[in-house]
Amino acid sequence: MSVTDKIAARLPRVMDRGERPPVVAAVRLHGVITPQSSPVARNTINLQNLESAINRAFDNERLIAVALLINSPGGAPTQSALIAERIRELATKKHVPVLAFCEDVAASGGYWLACAADEIYAHGTSLVGSIGVVSAGFGLNGLLDKAGVERRVYTAGENKVRLDPFQAEKPEDVEWLKGLHADLHEQFKAWVTERRGAKLKTEEDLFSGEIWTGSKAQQLGLVDGIGTIRSVIAKRFPDAELTIAEPRKPLLAKLGLTGASTRSGDLVTQVLASVEERARWSRFGL
Repeated sequence: MSVTDKIAARLPRVMDRGERPPVVAAVRLHGVITPQSSPVARNTINLQNLESAINRAFDNERLIAVALLINSPGGAPTQSALIAERIRELATKKHVPVLAFCEDVAASGGYWLACAADEIYAHGTSLVGSIGVVSAGFGLNGLLDKAGVERRVYTAGENKVRLDPFQAEKPEDVEWLKGLHADLHEQFKAWVTERRGAKLKTEEDLFSGEIWTGSKAQQLGLVDGIGTIRSVIAKRFPDAELTIAEPRKPLLAKLGLTGASTRSGDLVTQVLASVEERARWSRFGL
């Protein structure tokens, strides 16, 4: 054996590209789905925050599948749709299956995200479903009266201030909101039907906004099986390496600093957003 061969034998063997294990890339979809992030609230989900992580997950050269780790009580329908559409676009382009794993909650917009996957799994105790539309607000007109404050609003267009929280509620505005909800609900139903198809059990109204455990959701065809990401991946892709694609955070966000958080008006908005987020989670006992 030559000196070169002896030295090479003592060096750690570098695996050839073909010998490296395949990869299942996981993306965390945790939090309330909202167009705006908040330094006060817990994790939030929107396309701006997550697109870098989603792109990196699908960009791995050894990729054989992508996993979605979902823990969300829902939120903004448009953000739910934008993220789901981006996932489907990349899955089609890369020709890889997508598996969703429902953790504590995959409700409303959280279930919309789960339906971006080719297969959906849940824990038996997960809360799944809530296929419906909801909006909420506060009626503060009485508060202004008690405080002796007169609010002045000037508009061009009679419907510019529908459901203004500082004005008395009008029946015609409520009817308009119900019509908007009905339209969004139909789009939600169409998405679930498109993605789940014949798997859905139609003997029960799946689109009433009801929530079910993971075990019941499997019986109804809302999920494909009971299992965690590690148990399912170990069975389906035993040789695969599991990686997590995390979104990149701006420097100020890493330090917990934002310019907006120092302004009193924005601080009030952030606190109200945090209260709304807390209310969304509390519906599910979380």
